[in-house]
Formats: sequence, C-alpha cells, structure tokens
Amino acid sequence: MLKILVVSDATGETAERVVRSALTQFDDAPATVVRCGGVRTPEQVRSVVAEAAMRDSLIVHTLVSDNLRKVMLQEARIHGVDAMDLMGPALDRLAFHLGVSPHEKPGLFSQLTEAASRRIEAVEFAFRHDDGQHVEELERAEIVLVGVSRTMKTPTSLYLAYSGWFAANVPIVPAIEPAPPLLALAHERVFGLLMSPPRLAELRRARAAHLGIPPERYASLEAVREELAHSQALCQHHGWRRIDVTGKSVEEVAREIMVLGRHEPLPGSAAT
Repeated sequence: MLKILVVSDATGETAERVVRSALTQFDDAPATVVRCGGVRTPEQVRSVVAEAAMRDSLIVHTLVSDNLRKVMLQEARIHGVDAMDLMGPALDRLAFHLGVSPHEKPGLFSQLTEAASRRIEAVEFAFRHDDGQHVEELERAEIVLVGVSRTMKTPTSLYLAYSGWFAANVPIVPAIEPAPPLLALAHERVFGLLMSPPRLAELRRARAAHLGIPPERYASLEAVREELAHSQALCQHHGWRRIDVTGKSVEEVAREIMVLGRHEPLPGSAAT
C-alpha cells in the first residue's frame, strides 16, 4: 500500500484535501494518507524524508519557505523518495507575474479562513442581539453599545461585527430599568453613544415622518434632551465609556471604540 505523507509548515488541511480529492479518481486506491503539519525546520524535513524512505511512500508538501523546499528536494534525491511540491511552482509563478516576493510565512491562509468564519458568526450574533434582543446572552458579547433611539447603535454594532467583533446593542429608555445582564457586565465592555440634542431631534423627526407617527413626544427637542441627560447619567453611574457620535461616520465611531477599549483589529478585519 502506498503511504502518502502530506507535509506542511501549517496545518496541512489544504494539501490533504487536494490529495484526497485526487485519490477519488482511482477506484479502491491502495493508499493511506498521513498528515505531517507544523514542519518548520530542516531537521523536521529530514526526519519526514527518512520516514518515507523506510517504505513505499510519496511526499506531497506545501512548504512556503524556499529554504525548506530546497532541503526537501535535496533530501528526497539523496534517499530516492518521490516528493511533490504543490506550493513552490505556484509561488514562483505568482512572484514572477506580480513582481514581488512572497512573505514565506506559514499559516496565513488558515488565519484568513478563521477570520472569515469569525466574521460570519459575529454578524449573526449582532443581528440576534440587536436592539436589546436576547439580553440573557449579553455575557457572550465583547462589546455592548447602549444609547437612546437613533444614536447609531445598530449600524455601529454591525460594522464592528463585520470587523469580527461580537457586538450587541441595548436601547436606553428612561421609563425602563436596564436589564440585570447588562448591569452585570464589566464596565469596560459597555459604551454609551450620545448625540447633540438638535441633531438627534432632526433624525427623529425624519424617522417619525417616514413611519407616519406623531413627532411631538418622540422628536421634540425637550424630550430628546431629557432622554440624553438620562442616558449620560446612567453611563456615568455605571462607569460606561461615552462617545459623542454627532457628525461622525460609523467607521469613526467604531475606531473610537477600538481606541477607548484598546481592542486590536482582528486579522483580515476591516477595522483600522
């Protein structure tokens, strides 16, 4: 039986999928696939080749290091082992056409796929926890935005989610006490969004006209000032960081949250 050693300086998952996909083209192929991940030194390469030389084996590798590929080629020739390089030709051809050298850093693809998977989960989380929904699950949130109606809570939480952060938002309503799960959170995770009363009243009047609801109480300058004062007092009482979002884009608000919370952008995220 042929033993196929899949060698990688990362996990080797991609190379293994390629090999197994190729094997499906052979009925009842007498072969076994063994993945050897995390191979990052010449000594490890020599060890793998020595193992392959002990029996009928084929090495398929995706080493991104030019030096390790050279060691693999040299050792395979010495021991008479067939070693197939899946990564080298692709890197060389891309480098030629792009006019730049590759990073030769293992695991970059895995980091990108993990970041993409996290973004999908984060977006689903943001939608599920929009506008105070499922507050019993707030402990899972990395960032929680609070504020009165129309203070950019939803678009900001979604932007953070697309950047890979698990964000939720909870409305502040003067007549309703904050939910216990919100108050139980560490104050560093909660950010209060505030806005100038005239600008907020303007946004609310536009929304009231769109929805066909009476604007008197919802969009009056007096009501807006009362709600904002209550929101600010609540943030101050609980130690929640406050951000004035007046005239700012969603990107600017998210960046300010990152700075105040000292959050580092995730690999492959849109946050800068």
